[in-house]
Amino acid sequence: MTTSSHPSTTKPSDKGAAFAQFLAAKHAGIDDYLQATAPRVASTKTSGVPVDDLNSFLYAPLQAFTAQGGKRTRPALCLLGALAVGGDEEGALDIAAAIEDFQSAALIHDDIADKSELRRGEPCVYRTQGIGSAITIGDLALVNVIARAVRAAQLSDATKVQLIELLCQMEERTIEGQALDLGWARDGRWDISEDDYLYMASHKTAYYSAAIPLVAGALCTGKATDAQLRALNTFGMKTGLAFQLHDDVLNLVGNAATQGKDWRSDITEGKRTLCVVHALSHLNTKNRNELIELLSNTTSDQAQLAYAVELMEQAGSIAYVQNYAHTLVHEAQSVLDEAQLTTSARSILYSMADFFIERLG
Repeated sequence: MTTSSHPSTTKPSDKGAAFAQFLAAKHAGIDDYLQATAPRVASTKTSGVPVDDLNSFLYAPLQAFTAQGGKRTRPALCLLGALAVGGDEEGALDIAAAIEDFQSAALIHDDIADKSELRRGEPCVYRTQGIGSAITIGDLALVNVIARAVRAAQLSDATKVQLIELLCQMEERTIEGQALDLGWARDGRWDISEDDYLYMASHKTAYYSAAIPLVAGALCTGKATDAQLRALNTFGMKTGLAFQLHDDVLNLVGNAATQGKDWRSDITEGKRTLCVVHALSHLNTKNRNELIELLSNTTSDQAQLAYAVELMEQAGSIAYVQNYAHTLVHEAQSVLDEAQLTTSARSILYSMADFFIERLG
């Protein structure tokens, strides 16, 4: 394993280009593996199995949703975690696919909760299949997370147990974050503290979007030291949270054309983002009440949305969150400087941290 801790070897100035290239290089292989190993009817030879109906109602819709894609960031991070500790990424493919299955389940179920219309440019699964069937299709993806780990032929039983525990933690923490996000909105809660938000966002996003994929990939190799696992986890938690904070900012002041119907949807949906939480604690009473009213009335009026953003800018909240995200990235990159990881993977990880907060969408 080639390692280095010298900052000059780990601080490329590509602002995310190396990580973008890594994603592009891994995308097709991940897609092919997902389709080749997608869950299917267990038996097509036993008489009495309604194969066509099972495919129509369950398996084919999940395969179609998975095929719609995305950047495949999470499974790519799993492969990167294996490379970071000097392992073979091929051995991490089953767990990389498992994490993508969890992403599919989360998105299918989230769209129901959010009453979304489109996902990845296509009608949401619940819009084409019905709510009940969509829940079942998402459940199939969720079951497949653990099934992939259990059935991974190249992993030892001891490694499988470690990975199953890790994947269960990922699921539990993501569900906790989702419960807080939905519960605060349902109960009309505006007394959310910054610590409350950071806990929710870390659980809902950082674990499954960065930390767990990296750690899981490293575990798949059987080579990772405790110090390497801690470094990857810390790096992933910080960059994963920065990713969410940057997303929150982009929704307010990012590229409207790129975001389309989702432009400023966090205001329409009354999301308790850090921009909102910070603004509510820094505005005067009149402006605070105005912002709460705008966030509570599900408005999609462009003038009202713009005024809500103006109030947050007036409170210094957007700049505050941008600075927070950048601080997290710098802290994450400092972790890499001390970690005993392969030089090539560390360079990509460093680029990944920049990539997460340089996106313009």
